[in-house]
Amino acid sequence: MNTLVDDIKYKLSNLNVLEKIIAINVVVFVLSLLLKPFLVWFELPSQFFEFIAVPWTIMTYAFLHYDFIHLLFNMLWLYFLGRMFLNLFNPKLALNVYFLGAISGGFLFVICYSLLPSVFKGNPTLVGASGAVRALLIFLCAYMPKQEVRLFVFNIKLWHVGAVIVALDVLGLFGTNSGGSLAHLGGSLLGYAYAQQLLKGNDIGKGFESMADTVSGWFKSSKKGPLKTVHKNKSKIGGYSKSDFNAFNNQKKIDVILDKISKSGYESLTAEEKEFLFRAEK
Repeated sequence: MNTLVDDIKYKLSNLNVLEKIIAINVVVFVLSLLLKPFLVWFELPSQFFEFIAVPWTIMTYAFLHYDFIHLLFNMLWLYFLGRMFLNLFNPKLALNVYFLGAISGGFLFVICYSLLPSVFKGNPTLVGASGAVRALLIFLCAYMPKQEVRLFVFNIKLWHVGAVIVALDVLGLFGTNSGGSLAHLGGSLLGYAYAQQLLKGNDIGKGFESMADTVSGWFKSSKKGPLKTVHKNKSKIGGYSKSDFNAFNNQKKIDVILDKISKSGYESLTAEEKEFLFRAEK
């Protein structure tokens, strides 16, 4: 028994942050089969004055799935997007985009249902991680729109994927799941805005990240290890001397900088590296 528990702990400890979110969603789904009547307190209500009485639902709704197919598709999207995202960016950025996407999608849902009750009907509450997943997808599409992905037997640019997804969500506003489509579009707006600002060197999720770090710090031991100081070598670009870097072709330069992002995160880039990446995307 102890061996089984240790094996499970080991496997969970080796999951990346988005895979851990998948695991949490699966556990919550299993619990919902037994405790659904009690989970109503974690669903996001559509009316503003109901929402302010349960403000935590702006995030908790994204962990609730009552339909297995809904859970399956959201988690499959999250798994494949997570692998692509974490190859390029650090885990904290992934969490910023994911949770801010959920919040953005939830707010758009509440605002539209509260201000336009004659247009948006039904959907008394919102559940599901679709808005958060859309944020990750559209972030990638906006950050590197010309990147191609394999779809069956042909390649397609990421911005084409994003355009089709957003168009389908706009059409969904006129269907039976208009509330879900609003959450999708809210997440997409966040993902697009986040990517555009990050390309300019502005991380709009830093405030959320600081708040999350503060909250998580409440549950950590107060013991601190020796402080470590990290120095950025601004005389180099992507770990190479400027002369060596300038000798590379454009694709090699991009690959070098993307490799640095995958290892140390976007924040590790110098202003010169960010500027080059921004110009290359143009």
